[in-house]
Amino acid sequence: MTKALTILAVAAIALLSAPMPASAQGPDGKPQSLPVTNLKVGPHAIAAEVASTPDQRSLGLMYRFSLPADHGMLFVFPEPQPLAFWMRNTYIPLSIAFIDAEGRILNVDEMAPRSDATHPSRGEALYALEMRKGWFADHGVGPGTRLTGLPPPAKR
Repeated sequence: MTKALTILAVAAIALLSAPMPASAQGPDGKPQSLPVTNLKVGPHAIAAEVASTPDQRSLGLMYRFSLPADHGMLFVFPEPQPLAFWMRNTYIPLSIAFIDAEGRILNVDEMAPRSDATHPSRGEALYALEMRKGWFADHGVGPGTRLTGLPPPAKR
C-alpha cells in the first residue's frame, strides 16, 4: 500500500468511527438534523440537540450508538406537564433530568438501553434533558440545580 493510500485509509477509519454529529438517522434511514443549543447545568457547559416538535421528541436519541462527552438532547414541550420517558430502540445508556418552567431540575433518573420501563417526572416539567448515563451524578448535579440558556416553550 502506498503512503497516500495508507493516509487515506486512516482518515476514512477516523471519519467512520467519529461520534455521530447533531444529524442522526431515524428508523427509515432519513437524516434527522436538529438545532444545537449551549446550556449551563449549574456551572457545567453542555451542547444539547433540541427536540421541540412531536416527531423530534418521538425519535429522540433512538437508533444511535454514541453520544459525545458533554452532549445531550433537550426535549422541549409546549407547557409544563407530567412527563414519562422510556428507552425503546435507544442503544445508549442515559440519565434524564426533568426540568420545570423556571429551569430547576425536578428529578434525575437512570435509564437502561432498549427498555420499555417508564421514567416519570416528579412534578410538571417543561423540559427533559438526556445525557450519557451517570453524567448528572458525576458532575454533582441533582434536584434543585438550575439550568440557563433554555429555549422558550415549544409551539403547539
